[in-house]
Amino acid sequence: MPDNWHFGQLLLNLMPGVYIMTQYASPSSNIIRSLLQHTHSLSVYAEDMPYALKAEISELNLNTGNMSLEVEYGGSNIEKYLTSDGLIFDIETLKGSPTTERETYSLSNIPAKLHKTNSMLYRLDFQLPDTIFANDDEGTLRVPFILGMQARAHVEVYPHELNVPGRLRELSVNCCMVEVDLVDSIALDVGLEIPGITLEFPNGESFFAEGRVRHIRPFGNHGYAAVYFNFINLSSSQLQTLFHFVNEAEREASYRIGMSGKLIFKSPLFIPGHKELKMLKLAAIEREKRARHIPMESDVINVAHQLQAGLMYLKSRSQFSIDVFYGCADSILSLVRRDRKAFLYALSVLWNKPEWVRHAVQVAGKLADMLLLRNPHHPQVREAVLGALMHTMGKPLLMSASLPSLKLSMNPAQKEILRGHVQELIRKLPESGWMPGPVCRDVIENANERLDGTGYPAGKRGEQLSELSRLVSVIKAINKLEHARNDIPAHSPLEAYRQINEAGSAYEKAALIEYVQLYGPSPIGSLAKYAGGFLAWVMDTDSKGAPAKIHVIKDLRFPDSNISSVISQSDISQIGKLEKIVTPADSGVTPPVY
Repeated sequence: MPDNWHFGQLLLNLMPGVYIMTQYASPSSNIIRSLLQHTHSLSVYAEDMPYALKAEISELNLNTGNMSLEVEYGGSNIEKYLTSDGLIFDIETLKGSPTTERETYSLSNIPAKLHKTNSMLYRLDFQLPDTIFANDDEGTLRVPFILGMQARAHVEVYPHELNVPGRLRELSVNCCMVEVDLVDSIALDVGLEIPGITLEFPNGESFFAEGRVRHIRPFGNHGYAAVYFNFINLSSSQLQTLFHFVNEAEREASYRIGMSGKLIFKSPLFIPGHKELKMLKLAAIEREKRARHIPMESDVINVAHQLQAGLMYLKSRSQFSIDVFYGCADSILSLVRRDRKAFLYALSVLWNKPEWVRHAVQVAGKLADMLLLRNPHHPQVREAVLGALMHTMGKPLLMSASLPSLKLSMNPAQKEILRGHVQELIRKLPESGWMPGPVCRDVIENANERLDGTGYPAGKRGEQLSELSRLVSVIKAINKLEHARNDIPAHSPLEAYRQINEAGSAYEKAALIEYVQLYGPSPIGSLAKYAGGFLAWVMDTDSKGAPAKIHVIKDLRFPDSNISSVISQSDISQIGKLEKIVTPADSGVTPPVY
């Protein structure tokens, strides 16, 4: 039997129920075949729908290019995923263990037939295109960056203020598609003209042009967005250079899929130069440093990603995705009920995420934990958790030339703008056709209020605030103090408790006492420094709130090395006495890569 038959049989063994025929006549089939060898996910996207559908390949004929997907959908309007322009789907792979490379492939405008196989399961049948190249809206060639083709992108959103990094995924002489982190996409909006976008190719050559945002959408399931830019105000020399790069990209893509011909050879544009090799080496080292993460951590990261995707729809399309936002709340409640201590520990993985999303998920997580401990069947807990997830979303909605980033040290004028984040969210929601219920709105509007009237946005006092909003206020204040922001250093848990207690009548004392008794001076998920020079995440505590189980990640005597060792109470004394709770960013801890 030929080698390709053996590979087909291997895929059949690895993917039960997937019928695969071989020969590789279709170039798109060949690319998909390559991606299926690795951990992968596939999603079906439609512009008018609030979220992408996860899909599975049920059949792939590598010879004819016939392909079938199975999707599960409980709604009544799945036909909207098949627009007049055709089907859009993305494949995303993660290579290596731990992940050392991520690769993507997108196909759009594919005519497809929809078949219902049972009450919630559907099959999509279609024919893959005969070529990997398509035309853009102007009819010119659009080249996808496939099978490891890489180029970096830098998007200057506001002059000298905000520069967003990304990866070039498609290129034509009129436009390009750049993949950026979801959080960075919040600064962009459809129609926004940008001062410049720079494309850097592996050999060191580059291209610069002004641009306009044409379209933004979520991409894959790992926290990325696809941003489509039109090049504008091109000079004749820029256009000539751009034609050269598109031709070279076409040649490289043809080479990688195995096309033959006199002009089909590897393009020098994609041969890494010294600078690129150095950057690739550093990136590989950082990824290798990442310890294997527990499934609970992946679940928490997914909540953060989904929250950011929901915000993207709200900001760019004034569309409130009920399934996405309530799905985030339901995920948190499910994780707490599954294993509350593992969940509290997993919240620590968010420490290097954007402040608004880290704060929202951690506050919502602690609120869910406290309410469920009070009453496992708490009737308001779902709406309360949704409100806690949403209460900071007005901050990224306020980003503009006057407030170009939420990461910078803000001046007084910018701080004043940011104080309007509650009103901005409340203003935006009616445009989406959705309004929060009483409990959810209570949390959104009053989470920043204080009993003594010194809070915002309305300066409410005492009895004007519900018991729920008083609890959320305490959780929020503690979380805010425990993390550095606007040049204000982070406080230890004990320092945060003391500052809240000394704030007079600003906070509910009973809620503070409940919080301190529950989480103690060394909360699960905090980073502890021991006298022996070791740093360790607290995984569990004893009845007195002292660490009972820790994950040792670093010996400060050897700062360039990372370790991973879980030890229990009986062995903790071997690494010295607990000195204090510290901040990861100030302790040489490498952020996890997801």
